[in-house]
Amino acid sequence: MRVTQSMLTNNTLRYINQGYNQMARLQDQLVTGKKITRPSQDPVVAMKGMRYRTEVTEIEQFKRNMGDAHNWLETADSALDQANQVMQRIRELATQASNDSYDAAERANISKEITQLREHLQSIANTKNSNKYIFNGTNTMNPPVIDMEEMMYLPEDLLNGTIDPEEADIVYNGQIYRYVGEVGGEQIYQDVRQTEPAFGDPQFEEGAFRLTVDGNGTVRHIRPNPTDGGDPTVSKTLRANDVVVANRQAVSFNTQNIDIELTKGVKIPVNVNPGEVFNNAIFGDIIRLERALQDESVTGDELTSYIDNMFGHVDTIVSVQAEVGARVNRLEMMENRMLDQEITAKRIMSDNEDADIEMVIMELMMQENVHMAALASGSRIIQRSLVDFLR
Repeated sequence: MRVTQSMLTNNTLRYINQGYNQMARLQDQLVTGKKITRPSQDPVVAMKGMRYRTEVTEIEQFKRNMGDAHNWLETADSALDQANQVMQRIRELATQASNDSYDAAERANISKEITQLREHLQSIANTKNSNKYIFNGTNTMNPPVIDMEEMMYLPEDLLNGTIDPEEADIVYNGQIYRYVGEVGGEQIYQDVRQTEPAFGDPQFEEGAFRLTVDGNGTVRHIRPNPTDGGDPTVSKTLRANDVVVANRQAVSFNTQNIDIELTKGVKIPVNVNPGEVFNNAIFGDIIRLERALQDESVTGDELTSYIDNMFGHVDTIVSVQAEVGARVNRLEMMENRMLDQEITAKRIMSDNEDADIEMVIMELMMQENVHMAALASGSRIIQRSLVDFLR
């Protein structure tokens, strides 16, 4: 094959141009720290990079979600701890007042402190996190508890039209009773914990825990008698002040959870059901205690039942607080796992698209040497033209 001068010239220029391209590629890698700057340079690396970046972005969003969940749960735990302290203090005051050595004036002073504690408990129930109420389910823009004194009534208010029986909760001895019907002019309210026997069943009269309110506003508590023989039920007439009639809207009953997704497909609730802690039962029992302390006819022995009610509410708060603590523990474990996943995902993404800087520098230096050698050899191969001789 005949090799002409033009062939040598064209090949030399082509190889020199390829050398420039190689140096440009290596300089791009050195400046950007990435293997490629355009998908066309390596489509496989580009496609994998998009997938790895999506995974890293998801992990970063889940980490932000975990931060929000921590704020909600820690705020709820702190509020429940304060509520527990309030109830413990109310229990202590009730225990002190149950001593018959306290006179009416001293018990009235204790009642005033309990009133302040109840109002403080209401403010705890209306705790906010990031301007959102944490104890009101998904209705985070409205407080779960409104003015309790305006929503709590006496039994006679059920008869004079002040409150509709269908909209009332009757609080007695730590429990809530709701209207189920009327018999012989008496309104019947059944314990909400009991669904059977239902009103109208043949076993209702003997097996239902209930309160009755007659036309004079007299309230009786009726419960089944488990002993053999005798009357099948035990009936007790209650003092009017010992029964609190509460509007069902006094405390929110929004039970919809606020779920935050912490990993793909895994969500946990970060709020506390308001009906579990801050309900008509707890506020009604505190108001019952206040009224009992203001009633001079109430003896120390009768105050013992109020102490038991406070114990029950404390146990409920502790139980809910334990559930919140369990969620926090689970969240921390998921957070540790997410950190490990983030490290792994970023390492894989780096292996896929990050350039080895040391290797790039070595290749760039080698390419520069090759380029200088190509220029030198080209200058010898390319013959001088007639113009060079005429200068």
